[in-house]
Amino acid sequence: MREWDKAQAGYLYDANYDKSLAEARMKCKDLCYDFNQCKPSDVERQDELIHRILGEIKGSATITAPFWCDYGINISVGNNFYTNHNCIILDGARVSFGENVFIAPNCIFSTAGHPIDREQRADGLEIALPITVGKDVWIGANVAVLPGVTIGDNTIIGAGSVVNKDIPSNVVAAGNPCKVIRKITDADKNKYPVFTDSTCRV
Repeated sequence: MREWDKAQAGYLYDANYDKSLAEARMKCKDLCYDFNQCKPSDVERQDELIHRILGEIKGSATITAPFWCDYGINISVGNNFYTNHNCIILDGARVSFGENVFIAPNCIFSTAGHPIDREQRADGLEIALPITVGKDVWIGANVAVLPGVTIGDNTIIGAGSVVNKDIPSNVVAAGNPCKVIRKITDADKNKYPVFTDSTCRV
C-alpha cells in the first residue's frame, strides 16, 4: 500500500521520507507561495491559483493571503467560504468545510498527529485524521482544530480555542480544551442593533 493510501485509511504512514509525498507537498507549497505573492488587487490571479491548490470549491471562496496547506487536494470548501489572514490547513487527511463558513485570522486546521512512541516519531511516521466543519460556522481568531474533529452546523468557536473533540451544531463553544458554553437561540438575533430607516429620523 502506498504511503498516501495508508494516510487516507487512518494508518501510520511515512510522512517525512516518502519521496512522492515530499514532492506533492513541495508542488503545493510552491503554488501557495505564488498565491501569497499576488497583489491584493489581483483577484483574478488569486482565484486561478486557489482553484489549482484546493481539491474542491463548491461556489465562491475568498481566501486572504497568506495561506498555507500541505497538499491542497484533500481540502473541500462550500459556497461562500471565507478565511482571513494566516490560515494553515495541514491536510494529510480530508478537511471539508460546509457553505457559509467564516474563519478569522491565525487559525490552523491540523489533521496531522505524531505517534506517542518515540521510535515511531524518529522514523518519520505520522497519523492523519479527517476534519469536518459544517455549514454556517464562524471560527474566531487564533483557533486550533485538531485531528479527527467534527464541528456541527451553525456553531461558533470562540477566539483562542483548542478544539480537540467534536462540537455539536447550534452552539457557542470556546476554551482550551474547547467546550460548549450555550445553545444559539432566536434571542441572538437581537444581540446587536440593526439600522433601519426609522432608526434615524431628521
